[in-house]
Amino acid sequence: MNDGNIQILPLFSLGPLAITNTVVTTWAIMALLGLFAWLLSRRLRMEPGPVQTAVEGVVLAIENAISAVAPEHSQRILPFIGTLWIFLVIANLTGLIPGAHSPTRDLSATAALAFLVFLSTVWYGIRISGIKNYLRHYLTPSPILLPFHLISEVTRTVALAVRLFGNMMSLEMAALLILLVAGFLAPVPILMLHIIEALVQAYIFGMLALIYVAGSIQSQQLRQKQKE
Repeated sequence: MNDGNIQILPLFSLGPLAITNTVVTTWAIMALLGLFAWLLSRRLRMEPGPVQTAVEGVVLAIENAISAVAPEHSQRILPFIGTLWIFLVIANLTGLIPGAHSPTRDLSATAALAFLVFLSTVWYGIRISGIKNYLRHYLTPSPILLPFHLISEVTRTVALAVRLFGNMMSLEMAALLILLVAGFLAPVPILMLHIIEALVQAYIFGMLALIYVAGSIQSQQLRQKQKE
């Protein structure tokens, strides 16, 4: 597979499945996050140390961002959106490691993340209003709009995947081209550009996911209140 000028080649195969470096890097990030969370949960203190303080600050910042969009459901949405944001930050910054590439510069990875966001909107919508009421919203205000609702769901999921993929791919390609032209005369500006852009793209993707989930929940609640 060739995305732009960056080849994504299989590292090994498990039967018919080709395991690429994107898969390996993604699972490595998930394993490290899981291990870090497990170790931190074993060492929680009433008087937190510097690591626990930093983690609590990150969680509080994410919770405040979620509360600004969906104040009534911040605790319910926090695990998914918080995990998504943290994963994206680390995944986007992985490209700074020599010899490694960000998993999010692979369209298959960003498509999987966008599909998870789509499933989360369905899941939270059903949890709030039940499956019948949730499916009924596709026929509101008229059954004629059903195809347009479905097209909207598909297009925003595709746009979510392509946006992150395109930005991360272009970021790595731009950094590569600058290094080829200028050599290592300007490594610090390139490094800062990569960090800032990686954080911005993680924030945008997570915020869009939050808006989609919150919109699904709030639209269902609004319809229930109108019926009452």
